[in-house]
Amino acid sequence: MSIRTDTFRPPFCPNPRCVFHTESTTWRFRKIGFYTRAFPPRKVQRYLCSTCGVSFSFQTFQTTYWLKRPDLLPTVFHRSVSGSAFRQIARELDVAPSTVMRQCERLGRHSLLFQQQFRAKMTIDEPVVADGFESFEYSQYHPCHFHVVVGAKSHFFHVFTDSELRRKGRMTPEQKRRRERFELEFGRPDPKSIEKEMAEALNLLPGSDPITLRTDEHPAYPRALRRVRRGVRHTASSSRAARTAHNPLFPVNLVDLLIRHSGANHKRETIAFSKRRQGAAERLAVFQVWRNFIKAFSEQHDGGTPAQRAGIMDRALKVQDVLRRRLFVTRTTLPERLMRYYRRDIATRRIPRGRTHRLKYAY
Repeated sequence: MSIRTDTFRPPFCPNPRCVFHTESTTWRFRKIGFYTRAFPPRKVQRYLCSTCGVSFSFQTFQTTYWLKRPDLLPTVFHRSVSGSAFRQIARELDVAPSTVMRQCERLGRHSLLFQQQFRAKMTIDEPVVADGFESFEYSQYHPCHFHVVVGAKSHFFHVFTDSELRRKGRMTPEQKRRRERFELEFGRPDPKSIEKEMAEALNLLPGSDPITLRTDEHPAYPRALRRVRRGVRHTASSSRAARTAHNPLFPVNLVDLLIRHSGANHKRETIAFSKRRQGAAERLAVFQVWRNFIKAFSEQHDGGTPAQRAGIMDRALKVQDVLRRRLFVTRTTLPERLMRYYRRDIATRRIPRGRTHRLKYAY
């Protein structure tokens, strides 16, 4: 994950207000000494931009910038997609659960930018399969729905969005009274949320050419298609059909299965559920990069990663490759819907003052 400091040359000015932040052809800088730290590289070179006068260091361009425990980041990445909960990871690493949580937040933001740099260059030349899987935030009185769009042949996990849901299903009279009480105090989820967010997920797909879409027979999906800003050829299949490789929905069914298998917060009857949808989205962004660029298409037959099958990579990546350099949101055109995840703007009704991401220097 690290870069040799003796051969490192800053690629651009990290100051987003500098004219050489995005274009660095004629950019000039100079070295202004070192500082020392507890973890390798222990001697860190500092620089000064000759144009804006802002100083920075080698560490400014690393994914571990401003971390007191930079050694934890790859391990937290691996454990977050290995079915481990935050407290289990914290016990293994002998750190506080909040440390693991904040590192996972950082990984989620990095994963959003990593995925976007490839998605922005893609074209959709295969059918896509869309579905949603249900989970919950804070408690079982606050279910949520994540909408997932996957390539039918490549299995490339293109995008996801989320919806709040109202608790449904069989409930005791006391549970119904509690639901009523919560809805009076915190409000009721938008009944059209699935329709709106499925349309938003399809609008986030790259390109503007018509697409072929496969879904199940959810009644909200035909209404969602009226909100999509491109042509859509839609076919629906029964969600009760056997979930084999011959099922038209198999690519998205497999991703749903892997999400529940790999994420402790989405397992059935878990106590490791996410307290906020925002946190669940960050872990899902990490899973998205792992599934697309690191995990083989098939455990037994390999077949390359979904990114290789989609033609955007020539090899499978390792976690160290994904975390090799810091990605700057100010140099990436992230759609506004995904910027809400980056800024941590997804609110949970029971946590009205949830922490957002508004750092001045480490944004």
